[in-house]
Amino acid sequence: MKTMKLLILTCAISLNAVLAQEKIENDVSHLALEGPYLGQKPPGLTPEPFAPGIVTTKGLEDGGVFSPDMDEFYFIRKRSDNKKMESVIYKQKNNRWFETVRKDPLSFYPFFSPDGKTMHLGKRYKERTGTGWSEIKSLGSPFEEINIMSLSVSSKGTYVFDERRPDDDGILRYSRLVDGKHESPRPFSKEINSGTRNSHPFIAPDESYIMWDGIKDSGFGSVDLYISFRQQDGSWGTAINMGDKINTDAYEAGAKVTPDGKYLFFVRVVTTTVDDPYSDIDIFWVDAKIIETFRPKY
Repeated sequence: MKTMKLLILTCAISLNAVLAQEKIENDVSHLALEGPYLGQKPPGLTPEPFAPGIVTTKGLEDGGVFSPDMDEFYFIRKRSDNKKMESVIYKQKNNRWFETVRKDPLSFYPFFSPDGKTMHLGKRYKERTGTGWSEIKSLGSPFEEINIMSLSVSSKGTYVFDERRPDDDGILRYSRLVDGKHESPRPFSKEINSGTRNSHPFIAPDESYIMWDGIKDSGFGSVDLYISFRQQDGSWGTAINMGDKINTDAYEAGAKVTPDGKYLFFVRVVTTTVDDPYSDIDIFWVDAKIIETFRPKY
């Protein structure tokens, strides 16, 4: 059940957060947040906390999603001083970053389509308009009947998503876009849907690989990140544990690659307490070239 609570935290943005009215915009340009990636020095092939003292702090941070134009950064946090959940957006305007905070007990983060025209919120979504974003919409049946936590989409329009289940036994599904309509969802093969707690999938824009988190026999002790590559015959390869540079005996989840394809973001539990095993979750980033180290050589 403890893991299930964390899975709920790492799902797509909630309706309450989308409609939240209380927000605070802060000018954080005094922190020298200029340039790409909130002005942070890019990491190498060893994961590092993202924006220490700014995004990554003592407390819970989750998400870490850039908009396709790289001018917005979304994440959630639970402050260590007041234990309140907040949805945080950093926006770059005239080379200055501003922090907008939406205070809400259920504040989550979105996933964007590769073309930037759609903001996916689990089984709901918004569309880009001339003035911002549309009202929230439903994907409709049969997606509405599935308790989706996280949904990502490829450049071809293929949906890949998970399902929150009471037994904590997650399953990943996909739905291809054919002639302008999405097919009925199908479960991935056992190469991907082995083990338990399979959640938070990310499909590459070109559909060459899928990343997700789960518990398998090849793991390091808790929820780990895994990757599967598309094989030459179009099938999916065996799930590959993403190694000891990314995975530890703690909880790692929520892998995603920045829209420019350069960096891999994920979250890790770094501190636990008796009262709260997820008291300190940090957002990490690493050079996306690490993905190629796992790709099979055919």
